[in-house]
Amino acid sequence: MTAYDPDNVKTSPSEWVAEQAERYESSGGTEGTDMKGSPCLLIDYLGRRSGVWHRTVLIYGRDGDDYLIVASKGGADEHPVWFLSVRDNPDVHLRVGTERFAARAEVLSAQDKARVWPHLLEVYPPYADYQEKTERDIPVVRLSRRA
Repeated sequence: MTAYDPDNVKTSPSEWVAEQAERYESSGGTEGTDMKGSPCLLIDYLGRRSGVWHRTVLIYGRDGDDYLIVASKGGADEHPVWFLSVRDNPDVHLRVGTERFAARAEVLSAQDKARVWPHLLEVYPPYADYQEKTERDIPVVRLSRRA
């Protein structure tokens, strides 16, 4: 396992995600902070197989002081790689705007997901279409700040 260093993180292989993540990070969280008007955060997570830290950009919602992210992968039938890693290694690091902090990830129960799903559809309405495209139940992950 590689020690966490925010300046030495492998960015998404998707070119547009990598570009947005670089703009977000290099601006100190003042640029690249939304996707089509929806708020975005950077999540650094430990790869479950590689043991290397990775970074991606995700749309987020809020639930009190916590952040909510959706493992939609555009409605694909398989979970996104980041979700599998976060599920197995829940200690992550976030940049939300200009703030960087450690957080703990937790996959929401069906009951908790049902409670927050309407809010997430307000944040990013295409999530409804993504869920209709797949038989997979799209997970929602709570990110709680660690002390």
